Amino acid sequence: MTTTATREAEVFVPGHITGFFSAHHTDDPATTGSRGAGLTITTGVKLEVCRGPTVSPGITLNGKSISIDAVDNVIDRLDIDDINVNAQTALPLGAGFGVSGAMTLGVAFGSNAVADKTNTRAESALITAAHCAEVRAGTGLGDVVAQARGGFPIRVEPGAPHVGQLDGITATPRVEYCSFGTVSTESVLNADTNTLTTAGEQALETLRSTPTAAQFMTLAHQFGVEAELMTPKAQEVIADVQTAGGTAAMAMLGNTVFALGNDLSAAGYDPVVCQTHSGGVSIQQQGNYQTGGQHNPRTIEHSS
Repeated sequence: MTTTATREAEVFVPGHITGFFSAHHTDDPATTGSRGAGLTITTGVKLEVCRGPTVSPGITLNGKSISIDAVDNVIDRLDIDDINVNAQTALPLGAGFGVSGAMTLGVAFGSNAVADKTNTRAESALITAAHCAEVRAGTGLGDVVAQARGGFPIRVEPGAPHVGQLDGITATPRVEYCSFGTVSTESVLNADTNTLTTAGEQALETLRSTPTAAQFMTLAHQFGVEAELMTPKAQEVIADVQTAGGTAAMAMLGNTVFALGNDLSAAGYDPVVCQTHSGGVSIQQQGNYQTGGQHNPRTIEHSS
């Protein structure tokens, strides 16, 4: 049997929790986006991307075939429908962790890593492609650019890398979260966003004058209330944390409560614990191997 080279890359994209944001829409998805702040976490999405004559195209997440509009959009934009993606994550979908953005950004970076040399693109082009795909799908306005940067990003100006502007908070705190279900990002972003945008703009102005983790948490909770986005469960959990002397907020957009340090634990909850991720999207491994038959991607163990 004749052997054929197949290219493979492993990509990690951190999860992203948005504390507050303002929505900014234009006719161009590259200039559409959000201003606001959030933090990336060490729990994220790990993708194995393969390409070659023996590779069967398709996308799986946690072992199940999946279709995500933003991922389909970036595949069309980059013309890379001949790849196989095997992704794994411990993060719940639709719960405010930017899984759609992580998948889209990971597919963009992974497909570029396994492309022919004549088809490679610069980093900013890949981030732009992923950002525009998310905007078109209506599943996010700022996750992709934050996940590409990593750390504790402040989105100063909206849009893709060539038009947007990012800053950050110089802190890497321990993060706790409890997730209780989903909130439809599309329904919020497609509705009237004037109230949340006003609240988000005010929060951003305050944070930029005092860019600390503690200030971020206070503003994130305040934003959830003022933007009228709080779910009953989030309100209940946050009240318990406040009673215990801590600060918590609802992840935007998901029925998830997050806190820094041990504020959820101190309130009697059993949260998932992770750290702030110090870096952004990364290609962890890439290379070629020889195969004479159908390629079956191996299972990727999740690491946080």
